[in-house]
Amino acid sequence: MKKISIVIPVHNEEGNVYLIYQRMKTVFSKLENYTFEMIFVNDGSRDNSQLILEQLSQEFDNVKYLEFSRNFGHQPAVKAGIDFADGNAVISMDADLQHPPELIPELIEKWEEGYDVVLTNRKYPKEISYFKKKTSEVFYKFLSSISDVDLKKGGGSDFRLMDANVVQSFRNFTEDDLFLRGLTSWMGFKQTSVNFLACARNAGESSYNIKKMMKFAFTGITAFSVKPLYLAAYLGFMFSALSVVGYGIYVIESFVSGTEISGWASLIMTIVFFGGLQLIILGIFGIYLGKIFKQVKERPNYIIRSKNL
Repeated sequence: MKKISIVIPVHNEEGNVYLIYQRMKTVFSKLENYTFEMIFVNDGSRDNSQLILEQLSQEFDNVKYLEFSRNFGHQPAVKAGIDFADGNAVISMDADLQHPPELIPELIEKWEEGYDVVLTNRKYPKEISYFKKKTSEVFYKFLSSISDVDLKKGGGSDFRLMDANVVQSFRNFTEDDLFLRGLTSWMGFKQTSVNFLACARNAGESSYNIKKMMKFAFTGITAFSVKPLYLAAYLGFMFSALSVVGYGIYVIESFVSGTEISGWASLIMTIVFFGGLQLIILGIFGIYLGKIFKQVKERPNYIIRSKNL
């Protein structure tokens, strides 16, 4: 019997926890030679999620939980579950049932074919806005183009299967700003992906707002690429050269035409433009410097308040 560990981060998911376990139980009842455990990671929920997890773990021996001391974020929650999983393979997925448990047999089938990592490539249903679909697609294409990892396939989802050997290597990561989708691709191993149609959220509301999505995007970009630093340098050289050439042309034209060099508005506009450009460049440097500052303190990715593992 091979054991499959299912890692599920939980943040205010009291309406989904019991249902996802029942659906998982139905899925594995049709799979011979496989047992499963579910590791729920309570990421600082403010509802009754922890109470339900404790009750569920008392009712079923294969239900485990980790309770964080506060909200540390989705990526540290997934990392924590993987750190404590001991299955022959580990599957990470969300608790909102947008990741269908019924896809798991296909992930296991690919794993049995010899793949170490089985990613999932999310397809959106028709009711999802064109803006969300397009922005997600553009972001991962952009991230793939400026970094050393390819996130075009399976990049937009934390629904994946990893072999125990991959998990062992995965536990060695001590990065402060975790971007697991990029780390999974960066690690290598033998990988493949399968498509799935994202389901509608069963209950509750998504905690991902525009601010969190922007932060997540910057984390992904700066975690796997230093090209923004080169871009800042290139912009500096380019605009400096353009300003020298442009001002030289302006001076020559003034002498030839006999007109005065004037233009208060254009001068102020130029100062504001280059001042803004300098702030952008300093901001890019600041992001990388901030990541170094947080990393050298070597604080843990998460703190566990209680567990039944």
